[in-house]
Amino acid sequence: MKFEFRPYRRAFRQPLQTSQGMWAIREGIILRLSNAQGQTSYGEIAPIPWFGSETLAAALNFCHQLSGQINSATIAAIPANLPACQFGFESALENLVGPVSPPPAIAQSLLLPSGNAALDAWKPFWEEGYRTFKWKIGVTELPRELEICKALSLDLPPGAKLRLDANGGLTPQQTIAWLEACRAFPIEFLEQPLPPTDFATMLDLSERYPTPIALDESIASLEQLRTCYNQGWRSIFVIKPAILGSPGNLRTFCQTHPIDAVFSSALETEIGRQAGLRLAAKLGNPDRAVGYGTSHWFQDSGVEDFDRLWQSL
Repeated sequence: MKFEFRPYRRAFRQPLQTSQGMWAIREGIILRLSNAQGQTSYGEIAPIPWFGSETLAAALNFCHQLSGQINSATIAAIPANLPACQFGFESALENLVGPVSPPPAIAQSLLLPSGNAALDAWKPFWEEGYRTFKWKIGVTELPRELEICKALSLDLPPGAKLRLDANGGLTPQQTIAWLEACRAFPIEFLEQPLPPTDFATMLDLSERYPTPIALDESIASLEQLRTCYNQGWRSIFVIKPAILGSPGNLRTFCQTHPIDAVFSSALETEIGRQAGLRLAAKLGNPDRAVGYGTSHWFQDSGVEDFDRLWQSL
């Protein structure tokens, strides 16, 4: 197979603010494979190093080391310390060797802006059909965020679901404050309140409070996913397939372990997004919206033609 790659840079419409800081530019790599029959397919490497994936520099170095011709054995041999590369190459190969249909239409959770902006931001998307919303917390003072959360939860129409995502930025005391407050709020789940090193505390709190806790940063790799499962986690797993590694290995795990899986975006382009959605449709919990309502965050949202996207790089 012929192998080509092109890096990309996508600007957010406004910086995404989380407890870990501001994110203004999304960078990654688009892959293109071509076979002797003239068929082409695309894949995407969308690393998030602070989540535990390889860096963009490491991914680019790997791509530069490959010759213009690769085969399936080359892809199968990509090491585990390059999980975003595993996902990108394997997804591209799957698209090339067999007919791949577009991902089915499934309910999606929309990512809201942090702070006060969330109070009005959900309204036009409700009219578009969104019923699940995610809001970042741990961004400003706890009392103010609790006030906003109360106002938001009261303002959302009946049938709406609200998720809170702390990106591991809370303390144990703050986490308890949120879980106590969530007794009065209709919160679907509290996502990654503590850093991955505080797994035992999250496990304990997940058994003491009615609001479910979901892991995200704690399961950035398939090895971490296995470890948390083996250590007794039976609440929600938020899976970012674009950085978790081999799609084939992920399928095997999910098909042999009865987990409550919510598949989620890594802020990738439509190429990685569609690959993730195909996995989500087969492996995720059908009663929970997938976390792929993120396209509106980008200035170039709506570019769905892969050939046109490739030519624009």
